[in-house]
Amino acid sequence: MNAEHNEMAIECFLLAGRIMMESGAETYRVEDTMLRMARSQNMMDAQSYVTPTGIIFSLGKTQPTRITSISTRITDLHRIVLVNNVSRKLTSQIITLEQAYYELKKIETTNYFLPIIIQVLTASIASSCFLLMFKGVVTDIPAAFVAGGLGLYIVTVIHQITRVKFFSEFMAALAVGIVASMAVHFGLGTQVDKIIIGSVMPLVPGLLITNAVRDLMAGHFTAGMAKGAEAFLTAFAIGSGIAFVLSF
Repeated sequence: MNAEHNEMAIECFLLAGRIMMESGAETYRVEDTMLRMARSQNMMDAQSYVTPTGIIFSLGKTQPTRITSISTRITDLHRIVLVNNVSRKLTSQIITLEQAYYELKKIETTNYFLPIIIQVLTASIASSCFLLMFKGVVTDIPAAFVAGGLGLYIVTVIHQITRVKFFSEFMAALAVGIVASMAVHFGLGTQVDKIIIGSVMPLVPGLLITNAVRDLMAGHFTAGMAKGAEAFLTAFAIGSGIAFVLSF
C-alpha cells in the first residue's frame, strides 16, 4: 500500500509540474509547487529538478527517480492558476492526494482557450490599441486591425500543422508586413512602421522574456538561458519576416 501511495504521489506531482511548465510557468515556481505538495504528504526528502524540456523528481534516496518530458510550451495562465489552487487545497488538507490527481487530470484534458475567432478579434483590437499607444494616426486603425488579427490566425493555424514555432511566427510576421505595405500602397494607411509595430505586438514573446529574467534572478541559469534563447529566436523570426517584406 505504501508503494502504491508513493507511485500515486509521484504521478500527481509530476503531472502538476508538467502542466505548469507546458502552460508557461516559471521554473522556480514549478519546483516550489511540487515540493510543497510532497511535503504535505510527509515526504520531506523529495527533490525536483525542472528544465524547460523535462522534469526530474524523486521522493528520496530509497525511492526510484522519475522523469517526464515537456514536449509543448504555450501561454495559459488560467491553467497555472488552477494547478496552484489544487496545490493549495492539497497542502491545506482540504482534498486528498487521489482527489488532487483527479483534478489535475481534468485540468490536463480540458481546453481553456477561447475559440479562434475570439482570439483573432482580441488580437485585432489589441493591435489597434498598440498602434495608438505608439503614436500612430487614427486612420491607420483599420489596417492594424486586419494585420494583427491575420497575424495571430496564421501563427495559430501554421503551428498546428507544422509544429515548428519559428516557421509559424516567420509566416505570421510576413503576412503582417504584406498587409501593412499593401494598405499604405493603396492609400488605406499612412504610416507603415506604426502599423507593423502595432500589429506584431500580439506575437511578441513578452511572458517568455519575463520568465527568463525571473528564472535568472532566482538562480535557475539553465532554464533562464534556455527561455531567453527561445525568446530570441521568436523575436528573430518576427524581425526576419518583417525585414523580408520591407526589403522589396
